[in-house]
Amino acid sequence: MDSPVEIPFKSFIQLKPEENTALYLQIVFEFIKAIQTGFLPEGTKLPGTRILCKVLAVNRNTLIKAFQDLESQGWIETLPNKGTFILSQQKQKKQIEYTVVKDQNQSELNTGFTFQRSTILENPIEISNLPYQFNDGMPDLRLVQTDVLARLYVSKLKRRKTSKTYEQIELRSHLNFKTHFSNYLNLTRGIRISTSNLLTTSSHEISLYLVTKVLISPGDKVVVASPSYYMSNMTLTNTGAQIISIPVNEDGIDTKRLKEICETSTIRVLYLTSNYHYPTTILLSAKKRIEVLELANQYGFVILEDDYDFDFHYDNNPVLPLAAFDSNQRVVYIGSFGKSLPSGFSYGFVAAPSEFIKELEKHQNILEPGIDVIKEQVLTDWITEGEVHRLSKKNKKIYKERRDYFVSLLSEKLKGKIKFKVPPRGLAIWVEWLPDFNLIKFQKECSTNGLFLPKTILYQTKDLTATRLGFGNLEPEEMEKAVTILSTSLEATVSSNN
Repeated sequence: MDSPVEIPFKSFIQLKPEENTALYLQIVFEFIKAIQTGFLPEGTKLPGTRILCKVLAVNRNTLIKAFQDLESQGWIETLPNKGTFILSQQKQKKQIEYTVVKDQNQSELNTGFTFQRSTILENPIEISNLPYQFNDGMPDLRLVQTDVLARLYVSKLKRRKTSKTYEQIELRSHLNFKTHFSNYLNLTRGIRISTSNLLTTSSHEISLYLVTKVLISPGDKVVVASPSYYMSNMTLTNTGAQIISIPVNEDGIDTKRLKEICETSTIRVLYLTSNYHYPTTILLSAKKRIEVLELANQYGFVILEDDYDFDFHYDNNPVLPLAAFDSNQRVVYIGSFGKSLPSGFSYGFVAAPSEFIKELEKHQNILEPGIDVIKEQVLTDWITEGEVHRLSKKNKKIYKERRDYFVSLLSEKLKGKIKFKVPPRGLAIWVEWLPDFNLIKFQKECSTNGLFLPKTILYQTKDLTATRLGFGNLEPEEMEKAVTILSTSLEATVSSNN
């Protein structure tokens, strides 16, 4: 075992203070990567924080915060009067073998067997019972026409039985649904696909999971924007890919930085939310759209375009996805459909070259072997009868009114304290806070006043303090109360710092 002082930390712990990711998180990610790749073997003793902070050129408080995170995740352990060690294999096995599970009676049960655990896929979603809540941009379920859907569903169930087998009905129904759905996508999003270029799934998340499983191998380099979507980052990281982040400017991702990376590394995938970047809501400019497509063709990487919020655009001529201009088949386009419908009726989809779709279908047959024939028949009717367009038009009018009112409230009650741009689509606004304060303290102050801010909408680095505030789930009266709480909580948080 190497002496802690002799370990060449600088050779494998690469910190980039200029990036948006908080420095302590960079330390956490770099240490986990070093442990997984064997640079820091199990049982290795780490030098003291004072020594290591000099080696890495970081503040000691930053390093201590990173170590606390690593220890809570089970990567290191600190033993009194002995030091800090990379968690030994024996210790890890002991922790896994004797994992304690509590049943409904709160009795403790041993699992009795070992199993793999993932720290990457820990669910970050928080639940609160507070009266007012912001999210990252979800629709209002109170606007769902559940009664109409229910009548359609029941009518399909009562339809007279035929002589065809269930398999024949399932295949025919699915092909019919894919035909109408591909036509719908061609019409609304400007892409040119047939049924062979389309995979439908039960959710957007399943679509992303299937694509990354087939497209990305361990060790592949994947470029993402920073800041970016926490759920997609979890899915991408879980593939074993090496994640490379590039900054987002006022007109989208930094294409100059992307080109620099391509010139020195072989990039497998660029994950991109081009039309409505998550979380900042920035639109990729026309110039950069051309550059990204040209770079993909020149350097051979795949563009994984995630158009997660197309359903909610407020202009008559929405910006079309990159997939609509992809003449070299470098784009795999994923998206969602029916986000205003009940969760059981919404869909995810993938549009891509037919051979790639065939491979995705092999994996989908394991994850989602059955087809909900009734649901597909109902949605086919909604598409052919124009009900989808009618509902979309109605909801967009409501959400546009909510967006405009939310913007007016922010401008009135938080004037001089924030900066933001009015997004042309989506159900959230990216708000950058001008005062210098701690977002976690702000979150707690809001909670005390009855407003819930989940951690997934909070973004804070040395150069940025921002929140992604979803307005779609709030009625005007709820918005008024929520923004008032934001204002009073901000004053209290800033005052406590002085």
